[in-house]
Amino acid sequence: METVAQAPLRARIGGYVALTKPRIIELLLITTVPTMVVAEQGLPPIWLIVATVLGGTFAAGGANAINMYVDRDIDAIMKRTRNRPLVTGLIRPRNGLIFAISLEIVAFAWLWAFVNLLSAVLAVAACLFYVFIYTLWLKRTSKSNIVIGGAAGAAPVLIGWSAVTDSLAWAPIVLFAIIFYWTPPHFWALAIRYKDDYAAADVPMLPSVVSLHETAVRILIYTVWLWFLTLVFAPIGDMGWIYWVAAGVLGAVFTAFSVQLLRDPSTKRAMRLFTWSITYITLLFGAMALDQLVRSGL
Repeated sequence: METVAQAPLRARIGGYVALTKPRIIELLLITTVPTMVVAEQGLPPIWLIVATVLGGTFAAGGANAINMYVDRDIDAIMKRTRNRPLVTGLIRPRNGLIFAISLEIVAFAWLWAFVNLLSAVLAVAACLFYVFIYTLWLKRTSKSNIVIGGAAGAAPVLIGWSAVTDSLAWAPIVLFAIIFYWTPPHFWALAIRYKDDYAAADVPMLPSVVSLHETAVRILIYTVWLWFLTLVFAPIGDMGWIYWVAAGVLGAVFTAFSVQLLRDPSTKRAMRLFTWSITYITLLFGAMALDQLVRSGL
């Protein structure tokens, strides 16, 4: 095992970046910018987009780093996570925690200074929810962990909307619900592949405590609700035909993947659904932004 003292600077910098879980941040930001476009009904000022994205990155990165600090014991057990920097010793736990809290402080100050106070409060509230409700409580005690804990991942749409309007409304609440219902099928599909890992770490992730068939049933239920909510958003968000078509077609494909998993609850089918779920949310929010930009004449 390579110690902090032995690790070169580049490796340590890479370790701190890894603490923020960049791939998860990418997914969060995919939902933030299109939401800002919808709130503006066109393209918001570029400086506001950049400021919101940077603030959101700091906030999400800090929350993810705290998650790694808390979960370093189970990360050492699970094959998927045993190479994380706090497990290997690349970064000391104390330094990782200081880094994480510092990111949250910077996120709040940045968003308050360059965006608005509401966005700053929402960002930090999402972090606190993710850490205290999901990581410290639900993850290790309830098979509904990712269902309730997924609310933290839905916060970026609220932040994006409030960044433009300095307020909230029904439209961002429905967008919040869309991400809330997208998260379980997205994550459970991946958890099917690593169900033995979760079982070994005594984490009651759904596929590790119920049958694959029951997991697939729940995935299908959440997918159908997701499809319904994306269509409900169209009139509430004053969307045009581009979004209507995208929501209808993408939801149909997502549902088809879920039905396939129910008929054949295998790891192969689950990973296909997981991969599609990422494509789905990217295309859905992309269509959302495109719809508004086209209608605004940009």
